[in-house]
Amino acid sequence: MSTIDTELVVLGAGPAGYVCAIRAADLGKKVVVVEEKYLGGTCLNVGCIPSKALIQAGHFAEQCRHADAMGFTVGEPTLDLGKLVAWKEGIVKKLTGGIGALFKNRGIQWVEGKGRISGPTSVEVTAADGSKTLVRGQDLVFAAGSEPVALPGFEFGGPVWSSTEALAPEVLPGSLLVVGGGVIGLELGMFYAQVGTQVTVVEFMDQVLPGADPDLVRVVARRAKKMGIEVLTKSRALEWKPDGDGVQVVVETGGEQRTIAADRILMAVGRRPVTRDVGLDAIGLDTDQRGFVEVDQQCRTAVPHVYAIGDVTHGPMLAHKGSAQGLVAAGAVAGRPGVAADFRAIPAVVFTDPEIAWTGLTEEECKAQGIAYRVGRFNFGANGRAMSLQATDGFVKVLASADDDVVLGAGMVGPSVTDLVTEVSVAVEAGLTVQDLALTIHPHPTLAEVIMEACEDVHGLSPHAMRR
Repeated sequence: MSTIDTELVVLGAGPAGYVCAIRAADLGKKVVVVEEKYLGGTCLNVGCIPSKALIQAGHFAEQCRHADAMGFTVGEPTLDLGKLVAWKEGIVKKLTGGIGALFKNRGIQWVEGKGRISGPTSVEVTAADGSKTLVRGQDLVFAAGSEPVALPGFEFGGPVWSSTEALAPEVLPGSLLVVGGGVIGLELGMFYAQVGTQVTVVEFMDQVLPGADPDLVRVVARRAKKMGIEVLTKSRALEWKPDGDGVQVVVETGGEQRTIAADRILMAVGRRPVTRDVGLDAIGLDTDQRGFVEVDQQCRTAVPHVYAIGDVTHGPMLAHKGSAQGLVAAGAVAGRPGVAADFRAIPAVVFTDPEIAWTGLTEEECKAQGIAYRVGRFNFGANGRAMSLQATDGFVKVLASADDDVVLGAGMVGPSVTDLVTEVSVAVEAGLTVQDLALTIHPHPTLAEVIMEACEDVHGLSPHAMRR
């Protein structure tokens, strides 16, 4: 077994791990990254980036169908699935190749293989050919990420897809049954519906996107219905059996059992942290019942010189949360003063049609915490830019403290809200008031004006809203 000695070992090269490695190198640390499959982790390879590429393609197909409203005769678009998948893969390769270039630029070494923690700050790496390498450091950052979960009886394989298979189909299924109406299930379900697949979504809870503001979800649910997606809430998939080239799925819904035929099943009931069988026991690092590692504000674990970041820690499984933790952990390892994670405003973004986003506190959280608040709201239907985009569904809802007008959070559903939400995140982080945002001159005509109008509406002063 060969041995590599370094200062920092990073186990995992997803958005948490690779960002941590780059920042640590910028702060003068000698860094080795251990990653089995690919740089960029799930997000860049089989998650965030490829899914958004396909979703954008679905939006384009939808725009073609409605181009006649602007005077263009386009007709029903014809999809070359192979070209679409290849285009998506091209985007992925550019981004992952970029990470490799950034590593080379900073002298970061990538040891390719399956890593297992073997000591307080050491990782044993097994390469594809069976050879082993021991990587030893002074500090260890654990960033192994997460993996999809399957319900019993719906294990991945054959006609049962995880998100990975759904992102690279060889043949477009005529019908798709999605088990789980959360972010992954609804995003991919809507994409498939836009390119011609008949989609049914089975969700155990009483609404799709469980945990999201029901006001926001209702807008997306209406659009899903218009797209022909059948959504079954308070329902569950019980079992399936092969039926020719497809499947028959038994679903319990409305107190009765129903059999639904489909070509493929997309299992999208959630993800779990990769903390089993990775050697945490070798250093005495425990996880909770759900497999998460406890960390402090500097991402330190209970074991000295061992840090944990990303999906293996508590909080939303979001790439940008992991990257933020990676920056914090790198600063702590390098001894930078004052570094700490501040998660007052982790924006959540959902690339459905229309998009959903929220940041800071929600109304339910304000109520639960006994915080007095005011609400301002403005619809995209009254926004000129949204009209020109033929995207007038949705609204922005801003929450402000009833005591001092400080922005507490916001929820929004509509065109490009996954970009717009950042303005409110900055306001929450900086402790700005709704007047600070309302008095900021927003360019016209833009979608961002809806945020300004919603802030004015907190006090009933939105100039483009009907008087209450």
